[in-house]
Amino acid sequence: MPRALDAPSFSTSRFRAEREGDWIAFDRLLTRLEKKGAKGLSSEELLQLPVLYRATLSSLSIARATSLDKALLDHLEALSIRGYFLVYGVRESRWSRLRRFFLYDWPAAVRAVWKETVVIALIILLGALTSYSLVSSNPEWYYNFVDEGMSSGRDPRASAEYLQSTLGQGEAAAGKGESGLHIFATYLFTHNSRVSILSFALGFAFGVPTMMLEFYQGIGLGAMMAIFSAKGLGVDFGGWLFIHGTTELFAAALAGAAGLRIGAAVVFPGARGRLEAAAAAGRTAGKVMIGVILMLLAAGLLEGFGRQLITDTMLRYAIGTLMLLLWLAYYYIPRRGDAA
Repeated sequence: MPRALDAPSFSTSRFRAEREGDWIAFDRLLTRLEKKGAKGLSSEELLQLPVLYRATLSSLSIARATSLDKALLDHLEALSIRGYFLVYGVRESRWSRLRRFFLYDWPAAVRAVWKETVVIALIILLGALTSYSLVSSNPEWYYNFVDEGMSSGRDPRASAEYLQSTLGQGEAAAGKGESGLHIFATYLFTHNSRVSILSFALGFAFGVPTMMLEFYQGIGLGAMMAIFSAKGLGVDFGGWLFIHGTTELFAAALAGAAGLRIGAAVVFPGARGRLEAAAAAGRTAGKVMIGVILMLLAAGLLEGFGRQLITDTMLRYAIGTLMLLLWLAYYYIPRRGDAA
């Protein structure tokens, strides 16, 4: 019995003695490659890497076939996996990954959901037109769409002078009116951000909650527009909203599109199973949502600084239009490397 127990130990020791030099050399080269990159190795060492990698794989194959001890197997498996990713895997720095995401991955994901984006944009527009039409025909509808506490006096009973002052253009712009509008602006941004995230998160429910929430996105805007338009201030209110609204509403549409893409995959999985289809859609939608968060941050900066510092209506329209054109160009104009 003692000899039977010693045989595997002897076999492992002999196996190590014959091959361990290659493993150690391979491990050292991999360590230098991890720390310094390919520049840290000479041409001869770079050529030696795949040879040592194949020698390690051969050792692992023999070790498995002869049932050598588990510690040796674990060591060879870990060394082989590490070697594979460093020798044959794609190695990118964090900067390269970020650059690839912003140049290719994010725009490609947005282009992939362009049909859903158009659908959601039309739904938001429908919500705004619905509330605008109802409030224009009967101002009492306004109170069903906009919370009275948030309206801060911007309601059907307000005078044109007061409404204009809330846009930062009247004599009372530095007073109560503008302050109240800042509260509404903060509420509007927070509300739209929350609804955008919910629209994405609830997309798995066949996309129905997503479309309902996006319709709700347009309700408050249409009602407020109707109030200002009734006092002859529709163009001024549009400029007040436009400077940041093109970015914010575009982000909202993309968030809804991401949720709708997941919902559509659940309803129409095609040849794949529902979970597999939803997972594939989720990868695209997740990239879109990372971009949505960045767009909402940009909208917040435009709202917090640009709109308060720039009071000229036409300049507000110009900045909002420029931002919209920049987003459209960034997402939809092809560039080198897109196919890759």
